[in-house]
Amino acid sequence: MVTSLACVALMLAMAKACTNFIVTKGASSDGFNSISYTDDGGNNYGEITLLRAADHPAGAMRKIWRWEDGKYLGEIPEAAHTYHVVGNMNEHQLSIGETTFTGRPELRNPLEIATMDYANLMSLSLQRARTAREAIALIDRLTTDHGYASTGESLTIADPDEIWHMEIAGRGREKGAVWVARRAPDGSIGGHANQARITTFPHDDPEDTRFSADLVAWARRAPICACANWCMHHASCSTQHAARSTQH
Repeated sequence: MVTSLACVALMLAMAKACTNFIVTKGASSDGFNSISYTDDGGNNYGEITLLRAADHPAGAMRKIWRWEDGKYLGEIPEAAHTYHVVGNMNEHQLSIGETTFTGRPELRNPLEIATMDYANLMSLSLQRARTAREAIALIDRLTTDHGYASTGESLTIADPDEIWHMEIAGRGREKGAVWVARRAPDGSIGGHANQARITTFPHDDPEDTRFSADLVAWARRAPICACANWCMHHASCSTQHAARSTQH
């Protein structure tokens, strides 16, 4: 029994897996949005990071180190004011979790054109955004301006009013990222664990669906996919164009 437990423990330690659970306020007994985020990477020990609110002088810069290995990626302009953050939640109750689906490794921006990895996108969003919608827009701006130094990520972005599911991947040797975000319907519950979930999606529903401005054009010219669906995580491109909601 001891040997079996030790083997299980070793397997768990070797697994690089994360899980997010989503409970919208309409599905909650107390009427509050809730998300959970576990990182089962084996080399993370549950530390809680405190980032105090601060004002920054004009022209201040922020140095960016890649979370996974501490590699220095460069620097970006600092915001005039940053919010108080404890762990994965800020003073406005904006919370962000993630799971990695990796996707096509060739879509990762080369480091010479990429400064932002997924962990810094999460941290900066918590320090600079008040709502899930603000965080989504900020992630778009940061990756457009500074590139995307990670592989495919699924993000859960929640505030007191809404919960959004966002999937993001790089553009390969084109600087930046492509992404889609969908709002979890109130009254729903769901989760994701290292698997991309958004396939086809409506292009005319900005209240519940948002995506990078040139996603369709990029998908058509990308060498991995001959159609305009959200298909970067598939081995082959789906030919299905009907709008279909994420299964929450």
